[in-house]
Amino acid sequence: MPKHLNGSTISAGLISTVFGCTGPCLVTVAAANAAGFTLADTVTWVFGIYVFGGLLGTILALYYKIPVSGAYSIPGATLMGTALAGYSFNEAAGAFIIAGVIVLIIGLSGAIGKIMQFLPLEIVMAMVGGAMMKFGSGIVTTTQGNPVVCGAAVLAFFLVPRVIKKCPPVVAALIAGFAVALVTRQFTADMSNITYIAPRIVAPAFNGTLILSCSIPLAALVMGAENAQAMGVLRTEGYLVPANTMTVSSGIGGIISGLFGAHNANIAGPMTAICCSSDAGEKEGRYVASVVNGITFALFGVVGVYAITFVAGFPAGLANCLAGLAMMNVLILCLKNGFSSGRFRYGSFSAFCVGLSGITLLNIGCAFWALVIGVVVSLICEPQDFKAAVEG
Repeated sequence: MPKHLNGSTISAGLISTVFGCTGPCLVTVAAANAAGFTLADTVTWVFGIYVFGGLLGTILALYYKIPVSGAYSIPGATLMGTALAGYSFNEAAGAFIIAGVIVLIIGLSGAIGKIMQFLPLEIVMAMVGGAMMKFGSGIVTTTQGNPVVCGAAVLAFFLVPRVIKKCPPVVAALIAGFAVALVTRQFTADMSNITYIAPRIVAPAFNGTLILSCSIPLAALVMGAENAQAMGVLRTEGYLVPANTMTVSSGIGGIISGLFGAHNANIAGPMTAICCSSDAGEKEGRYVASVVNGITFALFGVVGVYAITFVAGFPAGLANCLAGLAMMNVLILCLKNGFSSGRFRYGSFSAFCVGLSGITLLNIGCAFWALVIGVVVSLICEPQDFKAAVEG
C-alpha cells in the first residue's frame, strides 16, 4: 500500500470524502430535523453512517485491492425525512436494522438478480425521484423566502465551478451561503461553546408499518441503486467485482449502523466512481484512494457534532436550499434511470406520481406504495418488459 500512497490516490480519496461530507450530510441533517429527532439523535445517526460506512470501504478495499468505497444511501436519507415522521428514534433504529437484515439475507442467498427482475431499477429510481422532488422545489421556495443568502448559494453553485473547475458545486454554495449569512449577521451558531455529544447504541423498537414504508424501500435502494452503481463502474474500469460479498457486507453494515440509529452503511456508488476513475492514478493502486476516503470519512463521523451544530446556525431555509442543491444530480440520475431505458414506462410514471404525492395509506408511507403500485401497473400494462428482463 505505501508505494501507491501518492498525490493522485490521496487527492481522489479526499475529493470523495468532501463530496460525501458536504451535501449528503446536509441531506441527512435535514431528514433528521424533518423527522423531529433531537440533536443527540442526529449526532448518533451521523456517527453510524460515516464511521461504519468508512470502515466498510476501508476493509473491503484493503482485502480485495479494488477501489470500493463505503458510505450510505443518499436517496435513502432523503426518504427518511418523510418515512420517519411521527415515529420514535428507537423505531427508526429497528427499521434500519430490518433493512440490513433483508439485504444480508438476499446477499447470502445469491438471489439478488432474480429479485431485481421483479423489482425493476426503473421503478425503484422513479419512486425515489418522486419522493425526493420536494428537495428540488425546495430550492425555489427557500430562495424566495431568503433571496439574499439562498440566492448567493444558488448562484455560487452554478457559477463558481465554471471558473474554478476543481471546486465541487455544493462546496461553493456552502461557502457562499455561509459567507453571506455571516456578513448579514444571520449565522447564529456559537462554535466556541460546543459540547461534544458521544454517540450511543440505540435499543431498537420494531413497528410493522414502518418496516413496510421504510425498511423495504431502503433495502431496494441499497441493492438496486448503490450496489448496482458501484459494481457497474468497477466493471467498466476492468475490475473483478465480488458482487455477493459487496451485498452481504452492505447488509452487515446496515445491521451494525442500525444499532446506532443510522440507516444502511453500504457500498457507495458515487464515491466508488470517484476513487476508481483514472484521476486516482494507476489501476492497481487506486484502491488506496478508497482507503484514504474510508479513513477520513470515519473521522468525520467522530466529530459530526461540530458539523451539525454549524448547520444548525444557518438562517432560515439555507440548510434546505443546500440540501436541494446537493440532491440535484441525484434527482437527475433518478429521472434518467427511471425513464431513459424505455422499459416499465407506465410503472415508473405511476411510482413517480405516488412518490411525489407523499400519501400515507394504512399508516404506511408513500415509498412502499409507490413500489407496489408501480410494479402492479407494469405487470398489467407491460408484461413484455418483465419477460425481457428475465430472458436477458
